Amino acid sequence: MDGSPPITPPSPSIAEETAAPRAPRGAGAGVATAYPESVQRLIDNLAQLPGVGRRSAERLAFHILKSSGAEAAALAKAIQDVKQRVRHCPICYNLMDTPPSSSGATQGGACTICRAESRDRGLVMVVEQPRDLIALEQTGMYRGVYHVLMGRISPMEGVGPGDLTVSDLFQRVEDPARNSGGEPVREVILGLNPTLEADGTALYLAQELQARGVTVTRLARGLPTGSQLEFASKAVLADAIEGRRPM
Repeated sequence: MDGSPPITPPSPSIAEETAAPRAPRGAGAGVATAYPESVQRLIDNLAQLPGVGRRSAERLAFHILKSSGAEAAALAKAIQDVKQRVRHCPICYNLMDTPPSSSGATQGGACTICRAESRDRGLVMVVEQPRDLIALEQTGMYRGVYHVLMGRISPMEGVGPGDLTVSDLFQRVEDPARNSGGEPVREVILGLNPTLEADGTALYLAQELQARGVTVTRLARGLPTGSQLEFASKAVLADAIEGRRPM
């Protein structure tokens, strides 16, 4: 013993004391997950769908995993066909399925409603979205044709007439060759949703269409204010069609 003080280990530095705990083994730079990469990518994509949260996306992903290869392939093919084959009708802008030709390119032509000779092509119902058209068709009470605006005028959202198919509607009224079957339009029914923006759109359309010499009517107010056509019952929609009034 030489009387010198015992050697003590150095105390840890402040940086060592405040360092973050080490990440668990197997965790990457992003969010740690126990799912295989393919499953995680499927969940991430499903979670981007409207109304689908993280938990719902996980349940859907595991349902796909449990399904047969043929069922999963059919789902993938249906999604692919929707993006490749579905387009808007050049006359009314309704959604239509375009079968591929022998050369692989899509065939032209109008939708089945515009092509139907049993329809009253001089009577045009204006709606906001294709889903509104489907709701009205399910009543079986309307035998005219349609025009889908693909939205409504909303100055607060920066949506004007030029952002919709309004000019195409005016051309159908002015030029019978642009309408279904080449028939002149004698009446336009405004079947827009009973909302503030839709009422403003209806007022604008009524003024422009009446200036072009066509009769303008609108669906009866049997539809509750603030509701959506796609959620209305068939009976309410049928009464609205039969009870339409002039603008």
